[in-house]
This record gives sequence, C-alpha cells and structure tokens, in this order.
Amino acid sequence: MSTQKLATNALHAGHDTTQTGGTRAVPIYQTSSYVFRDTDHAAKLFSLGELGFIYTRLNNPTNQILQDRLAAVEGGVGAVVFASGTAAIATGLLTLLKAGDHIVASSSLYGGTFNLLNVTLPRLGITTTFVDAAHPENFEKAVQDNTRAIFVESLGNPKLDVLDLKAIATYANAAQVPFIVDNTVASPVLLNPIEHGANLVIHSLTKYIGGQGTSLGGAIIDAGTFDWTNGKFPEFTDPSAGYHGLVYSEALGAAAFTFKLILEGLRDFGGALSPFNAFQIIQGLETLPVRIKQHSANALELATWLEGRDEVAWVNYPGLKSSAYYDLAKEYLPKGQSGLVTFGIKGGFEAAQKVTDATKIFSLLANIGDTKSLIIHPASTTHQQLTAEQQEAAGVPQDLIRLSVGLEDIEDLKADLIQAFASL
Repeated sequence: MSTQKLATNALHAGHDTTQTGGTRAVPIYQTSSYVFRDTDHAAKLFSLGELGFIYTRLNNPTNQILQDRLAAVEGGVGAVVFASGTAAIATGLLTLLKAGDHIVASSSLYGGTFNLLNVTLPRLGITTTFVDAAHPENFEKAVQDNTRAIFVESLGNPKLDVLDLKAIATYANAAQVPFIVDNTVASPVLLNPIEHGANLVIHSLTKYIGGQGTSLGGAIIDAGTFDWTNGKFPEFTDPSAGYHGLVYSEALGAAAFTFKLILEGLRDFGGALSPFNAFQIIQGLETLPVRIKQHSANALELATWLEGRDEVAWVNYPGLKSSAYYDLAKEYLPKGQSGLVTFGIKGGFEAAQKVTDATKIFSLLANIGDTKSLIIHPASTTHQQLTAEQQEAAGVPQDLIRLSVGLEDIEDLKADLIQAFASL
C-alpha cells in the first residue's frame, strides 16, 4: 500500500520505469502469452512458487500496472481488472458464492446489476433480498443463515442516494460477510469506501475512471480486511480442488480473494481486460483527480439552475440543500458529489422523452462519466425491464431524466436544455 497521496498515485503507482525500458508512459504489452525460461520456471509460475506472467487471460504487465494503481488510489492490498464493470461484478460474485447462498442488496442499483441479482443469479441458485438502503437497519433484518454478502452502490445510479456506509458495514461485520461497494459514480477521488468499512470495492472503469467513452473495463479492489477463516467460506480454508490443493487463506493471507479472482475467476470465466483498453483507462485515471472536481462543480451549478426552471417538477442532486441526502453527502462526499443529476419534467413520461430527444450538446446514449455531457430517459431504456414497483424502488419515476454532466462550458449546457424545453 502506497503512502503517497491519491493524485500522485493516479499518475505513478505500479509503474517502475526501470522495468519497462525507461518508458515514461506505460507501455501496451499486446501479447497473448509469455515465454518461459525453461520447464522448471513454467512449473514454478503455475504452482505460485514464483510470481510472473503466464497468459493474458490471467495477467499482463499493462493490466498489472493498472491493477496496482487502482489498489493504491482505493487503499487496497490488490486489485483485479476485467473486460467490463458487469464482468467484474459477475465474476466477483460467482467466485465468492455458490448455489444456496444469499445476498442482501440495496434496491437502488443500476438496472443491469439489478437484473443480474434478480433474474440471472437465481437460475444458479444464488438469491438476493433487496432492501431500502435509506434505513441501514434493513440490511440487518434481511440477513439469513445463508447470507454470504452485502452489496450496495455508494452513490446509487440513477437514484443518487448517498448511503450510510459506516452503518451498513457494522451490520455486515455482525453477519460475518463481506461488504461489497460499487463505487463507480463517486470514484475514489470523492469517496474511499474502504475507509468506511467496505471489504471489496467495484468499479466500472468505463465511466469516470476511463472518462473518455472509448474503452470498456471493470475492476475489483480487495481491502484485505475480511476474515475468510470465520467458517462461512470453506473455499478459502479447504484445499482447492481446482488448484492442486491450494489453501487460499494459508498461502495468500490478506490477498486471498485477489488471487482467487485471478486463479479461478479469470481462469474459468475468462472476462479479461485487453491490454489496449487497460492502457486507455490508465490515461483516464491519470487525469481523474482534476476531471471529477469539474464534473462535480458543473453538476452542482446545473442542478441549482434547474431548480429555478418552470418546466422542471423536481431536481435530485446530493449537493443541493433540498436533497434528502444532503447531510450524508456532507459526511461522505465533502469534496464533490460527482457528475450525475436527475430531474423530473412537468408532463411526465412523454414530456421527458421529448426533452431527451431535443438536446444537441447532451448526447442521448447509455453511458455516464464521459468528458462529454450525456442524457437518457431511464424508465424507457436502462430500467424498462423492471416492474413499476421495482422502478420506484430504484428511484426511477416515469418523468425522470438523467444527466451525466460533462466538462463543456456550463452556459452552453444551460442553453441546450432551454432549447430542449422549448420542444414542450
């Protein structure tokens, strides 16, 4: 774990220039595999007797630099990168859980994550109870004997609910299960969940960390703080049938889950990040500390301006004094509340679609965290597969418009929304 500050780690962590031919920029190691010195060397790598590179599905020098850098900025003992944020969530949960296990999750999740937990994982025998995270005690009430994880988003997408992570962590500790926090919207610059009790942190690197809308990626950062020997996770204390009898907790200590993600998760599910995308994401991570502050400043100014518009029924942004999450935002997000703003337009579903269709600077697409401003109507797109009750629990009323506020001049963004409102 690095003792340097976040902005320095975002630029330097994980890259030893003496090991990359003196290159100041991180190189792209665009290779599928690596030459072994001899059969003994190969045997040592496969047995973990020596650390090194075997096959890019498992590890790659470019990816390793990104992993080390992410671990440094989030304050973890290790990180593993994946082909997308969804690949990170799915691989992480399938590496951790088995048929018969149970998850307690916040109901205010990204639509794709909700469907993974609500529809796909139950087919594999893994079930989820969704709770209203506004009342942290709901997590305690939902814990069952077979509960093996608590899963939340630190800043819900698109509900933008700020969670009391410390309180939820207390209930996870009491249940002796890992506390998993998706920190995609907040980013490590604005919030470090590990400091508030999270054991595992997830990111869609596609979003604010990458920041350019060019490359998919995901990551899991391991805090190294969970006790895998508490009796609820025999896969960490019993000899592994899939890895020649390796006992993860004994051989790998605090980094047991990190290595299990690589040795089983990436090996068996194959959701590896391409080295080229890792390079692209590294470029974004280097400027994240500067970008996210401007995203947050633009979002707050635009949200404040929207509150004064006659066409707008309501505005939701954690940095507004009118927000139900304002006090929690002051505690958990004092450096900024990120770049997402949601608002309801008078006229409901059809009016929201009209405004979404009419913008010229805001691009209508299904992404967030780009340097360019983005807009979408979640009820008809990202959350359309949810029932009306599920949409309400996720914070997606019919009139909701989600803005991902970019780095354009704020007056131009206001003008774009004014001409879009004219379509009504």
